[in-house]
Amino acid sequence: MTDAAAPPPLDAYRGDPAVRSEWDRRYADREQLWSGRPNGALVAELAGLAVGRVLDVGCGEGADAVWLARAGWDVTALEVSGVALERAAGHARDAGVTVEWVHAGLAEADLPPASFDLVSAQYPALLRTPDGAAERALLAAVAPGGVLLVVHHAGIETHGADTGEFDPADYVWPSMVAALLDDDWEIEVDEQRPRVAPEGGAGAHHAEDVVLRARRLR
Repeated sequence: MTDAAAPPPLDAYRGDPAVRSEWDRRYADREQLWSGRPNGALVAELAGLAVGRVLDVGCGEGADAVWLARAGWDVTALEVSGVALERAAGHARDAGVTVEWVHAGLAEADLPPASFDLVSAQYPALLRTPDGAAERALLAAVAPGGVLLVVHHAGIETHGADTGEFDPADYVWPSMVAALLDDDWEIEVDEQRPRVAPEGGAGAHHAEDVVLRARRLR
């Protein structure tokens, strides 16, 4: 981990090298992949929520991380792409905020358990595994009393594989996370709603979100 005053530790990557390479290529193909603005569902769901320690899963180019830090959150931001992390760290420096950057896959990150007041996963590209490693890592990171927020594009998980490289069956969706929630959790929001979509950036054409917000009771 490091803060906004230094580049992310790109030589300390923990995770699947093929996943890192794939996402580095996607980011390198465009000067800016995302809109540069925080995700609308994140902004809406955090209204009235007390600030604390937050984990931003799949932080991309850092728009959510910077917005959270400006709002007073203690931000840890995780990302597999070194290209994206370099851009995110630059945006944090420009904004004058501090973020701890983690260059790793979620399941491999070795995060401190039960230590985040908020775990935010906005449209995450988490690969599905037989043991549910990514889903369980999301849950394990949330502190008692804390909130898990998972947001994704509605309808994708029921689509068949496309003619390219994307197969929805390979990825984790909010319904899979919800299925693991037991009596230690209270589901506060589990719904589909119109997306507050920023102009520009990949994914801007998606019109509906699935929003899962759950609070860890103990």
